[in-house]
Amino acid sequence: MKNFVNSVKHFIESEDGPTAVEYAVMLALIVVVCLTAIQAIGTNANAKFNAVKDSLS
Repeated sequence: MKNFVNSVKHFIESEDGPTAVEYAVMLALIVVVCLTAIQAIGTNANAKFNAVKDSLS
């Protein structure tokens, strides 16, 4: 248990800890941007398909 605590302490004190947090934040932002873009594209595509359907009717 003491070895685990020491390794966690070393991880936090080294620059790997903040770097991992920065990567996690960047990944979360990328996921949010991708989901927003996919939703916008889906909404636009749905509107176009409905316009085509209405023009065929």
